[in-house]
Amino acid sequence: MKIHFCGAAGTTTGSQHLLEVNGMRILLDCGMFQGRREESLRINRDFPYFDPAEIDAVILSHAHIDHSGNLPNLSKKGFRKNIYCTHGTRDLCQIMLADAARIQKSDCDFFNKMNRRRGGTAPEAVPNYTEQDAEQCLRLFVNIGYERALSLGRGVTLTFFDAGHILGAAQICLDIDDEDDGRHKRLLFSGDIGRGNNELLRDPSSVEDVDILLMECTYGNRTHESPPRDDQMFCSYIKEALSRGGKIFIPSFAVERTQQLLYILNKAYKENALPRIPVFVDSPMAVSATEIFRIHPECFNKEVYNFLFAERDPFGFEHLRLIRSISESQELNRLKGKAIIISASGMCEAGRILHHLKNGIGNPANTVLFVGYCAGHTLGRRILDGEKEVPILGERYHVRAAVRELDSFSGHADCDELLAYFRRMGGTRKQVFLVHGEQEGAESFKATLDQVHDGATHIARMDEWVTV
Repeated sequence: MKIHFCGAAGTTTGSQHLLEVNGMRILLDCGMFQGRREESLRINRDFPYFDPAEIDAVILSHAHIDHSGNLPNLSKKGFRKNIYCTHGTRDLCQIMLADAARIQKSDCDFFNKMNRRRGGTAPEAVPNYTEQDAEQCLRLFVNIGYERALSLGRGVTLTFFDAGHILGAAQICLDIDDEDDGRHKRLLFSGDIGRGNNELLRDPSSVEDVDILLMECTYGNRTHESPPRDDQMFCSYIKEALSRGGKIFIPSFAVERTQQLLYILNKAYKENALPRIPVFVDSPMAVSATEIFRIHPECFNKEVYNFLFAERDPFGFEHLRLIRSISESQELNRLKGKAIIISASGMCEAGRILHHLKNGIGNPANTVLFVGYCAGHTLGRRILDGEKEVPILGERYHVRAAVRELDSFSGHADCDELLAYFRRMGGTRKQVFLVHGEQEGAESFKATLDQVHDGATHIARMDEWVTV
């Protein structure tokens, strides 16, 4: 049995791990590399480490684009077998893959326009796949519930366990009867692990009898400042922002983060913990994702599950408006008085949040509240780092609004939480491979694991083969 690390090795993006066992080639995740636009298009265009047509199955941990985003390109280039995932993951992929196609087209159109304007001679940029390619890819999906074993053939059985990261996120467990040495082995790919005690989701499941572990270490060298479900701190940030008299702009990921915010606001208003002011969700994808959340109670923790049946809608309240149309979005720029505007994207790299920041970041009465991670070089990171003037939609704007950050909403377990997840796990875990982490974080977490675990721990490298 061999594993080929084809992505998210030494980095936190482009998750792809190829498993060869019993004559089968199984791809764990098929994520999109995310970085600078031109670089991303180039890296994601081809599959240099394998032929898509020769893959026997894809198993998808969850719907985030760095784990699922290159699936349409995989099927476009010849993959015709099954893509296995949970029910929630499939439904989210339906909107997220189409959105990824639209973003690629928009990026290419902008690049080509600027290239022509400069009189450049660069080749015309072309998206790696279209919305139609995304729709064709979805026909290959096969949905499985949590903890329902399914034989993939040739002595390989798949079971999904809850990862507590986003709706439908799963740990991938493969029970393997190895034809080469006649031994039974249990391989677990953690996917992305949630913090636990999430506002909406169940805690990550503990998996028993693990022999081989592929484990993410995104925050292997970091401890979150705030505990999960720090509702009181969130409400205090909102009150402080309201005291300034202006609007509160919350850049938010359309999937998971927006729904967390709506649930907390709903509870806060019911408990009179916040004054009742208008709340707007200005993101068509966030609106669609919220509708998907409502039909997947199997992913909710006990509190939200009970709330769903008692109150009918955990994500809706009287003074909330969900906005899809461009005209309604534009009306928000003329809105007077206090309001909370939640809009994608969370890192301020695309989406309608850019228009709200363009119109509001220069007003000292306003507040920009970040509730998620912003990678280096993104507009969100530049604002958080305190730059006094930032580029938005081709022009520069002075940052006069108050800027605040709250990390209690993080969907990734930190170092201590990853270690607790590892300790809850059963089995020998003789071989541990660290993936989905920058080198510094991976090295730090390896040192942490080495103090508590006698098995071999290895930091995966891009284009590396390992024999298990």
